[in-house]
Amino acid sequence: MQGNKLYVGNLSYEVTGEELKGLFAAHGTVSSINIIQGKGFGFIEMGSPAEAEAAKSALDGQEFKGRQMRIDEARPPKEGGGGPRKDFGKRY
Repeated sequence: MQGNKLYVGNLSYEVTGEELKGLFAAHGTVSSINIIQGKGFGFIEMGSPAEAEAAKSALDGQEFKGRQMRIDEARPPKEGGGGPRKDFGKRY
């Protein structure tokens, strides 16, 4: 694993940052947590790539709050996405 940021998917919508921190802290230092509300996923940044790998190995596929978590290395955001369309109104 190259980075220390993890994608955590298939979360219960009721999961809190404190609950995730407690779960992941057993595998290293938790630097930050970002849960995407109402979407069932979030991102956790660990103190080092080795800690991120340890957390992924231990927790991927484990049940938490009635759901089987999916954990993977977070991918960097796509560049240039999300802006307004420049061709709006053009006819082809």
